[in-house]
Amino acid sequence: MPNDIQTLWTVGEVAELSRVSIRTLHHYDDLGLLKPSERSEANYRLYTAGDLEQLYRILTWRELGFPLGEIGRLLGADAAEQRRALELRSALLGEQLRQTERQLRAVTSLLQPSRLGEGAWNVNKEELKEIFEGFDHSEYEAEVQERWGDTAAYRQSEERTRNYTKADWEQLKAEADALNARYLALLDAGIPADSPQAAAVAEAHRAHFHKWFYDCSPEMLRGVSNLWVQDPRFTKNIDKGRSGLAAYQYAAVQAWAGKEG
Repeated sequence: MPNDIQTLWTVGEVAELSRVSIRTLHHYDDLGLLKPSERSEANYRLYTAGDLEQLYRILTWRELGFPLGEIGRLLGADAAEQRRALELRSALLGEQLRQTERQLRAVTSLLQPSRLGEGAWNVNKEELKEIFEGFDHSEYEAEVQERWGDTAAYRQSEERTRNYTKADWEQLKAEADALNARYLALLDAGIPADSPQAAAVAEAHRAHFHKWFYDCSPEMLRGVSNLWVQDPRFTKNIDKGRSGLAAYQYAAVQAWAGKEG
């Protein structure tokens, strides 16, 4: 005679099996991520084997770095959507790894005795070209001064960047590359430039300018983004990642800033 009795686990037993705290399991229940299939006569949570499989999926997504809100969406998504999410995450993790490697090289360089003396941290033109892979910012200096030299943003940017060390420029470049990787992953996945995902990257782009150069409003970034498609030098540099990337970034910023303004 077949045994139809289903094995059930209490919240304490699930916590011990999964090494997830009872408080976390309660939180997952409250969020609707993992609702126990059964309840005892005293209304205590009871978990089935299917619930444990669901918990395993949640913990796997968490281990990959996805936030709980995104996990809730992915648990009900089809295989194609889950694959797109993993591809985006892969691109971001790859860029984070490259950023960490660049930071490690910068720290190693600064640990050399010759780099620790007074004034030795100042970065020169050749080092900047190396950091930005041949993109020479000095070529634009006269043009930038003519356009924006009398603005508060230009003065603020000049004051900040004047004191940046090589490590600062390395970190700035790494964060910019991470932004490009996020844009590129969205572009490759066919996600529209006016999507919420692209808007999130555009907002991060504004925060990047705000952090490193000058107080940057959405409208100001919108104006800056015009250069990415109107100036062939900027377009060529951005499109090193992939043809059409500059236009995608421009469209994303324009769409986001239009809603923010």
